[in-house]
Amino acid sequence: MRTTIDRAGRLVLPKPFREALGLGDGGDVEIQLVDGCVTITPPSVAKRVEYRNGRAVIVADEELPKLTDEIVWATLEQTRR
Repeated sequence: MRTTIDRAGRLVLPKPFREALGLGDGGDVEIQLVDGCVTITPPSVAKRVEYRNGRAVIVADEELPKLTDEIVWATLEQTRR
C-alpha cells in the first residue's frame, strides 16, 4: 500500500493498518528504524514479575482488555493467511 508524507513530515497510517494494530485517534505508537525499514508498533505495557505459588508470573501494571474467543480466532485466521 502506498501513502504520502506531507510537508510537515506526517504520514497517514491507513485505516486497515490502524485497525489491525488496535490503534485509535491520538493513540501512542513506538517507531523504530530497523535495517533500513521503519517499524511502527503499539506501545508495550509496563509489566513486572510476581511469584505465585512458587511460580513466576508476568503481571501488567495497567488494566488490559479481556482476551475473548473471538479475538483469539481472528488472530489465528490472520496468521494463517
